[in-house]
Amino acid sequence: MTAYTATVTVRLKRGVLDPEAETTQRALERLGFELEDLRSADRFEIDLEADDADAAAERAGEMAERLLANPTIHDYEVTVADR
Repeated sequence: MTAYTATVTVRLKRGVLDPEAETTQRALERLGFELEDLRSADRFEIDLEADDADAAAERAGEMAERLLANPTIHDYEVTVADR
């Protein structure tokens, strides 16, 4: 078993209202920043032991499907790095 850190980034799907991002975007624009779009995201870092990086990614993906994200309204991405 090897130690890995899996990072799960959860974002609202395009077209789903994101009031936090809309408020932040307006504030940034008032400060003079030009933005095309802004979306908020949650990031979870999970330290775990697995046989290999693929197994770690699979476990983290299952965590995302079952709890960290709502697949109806969220997209998520899993990355894995050695710890």
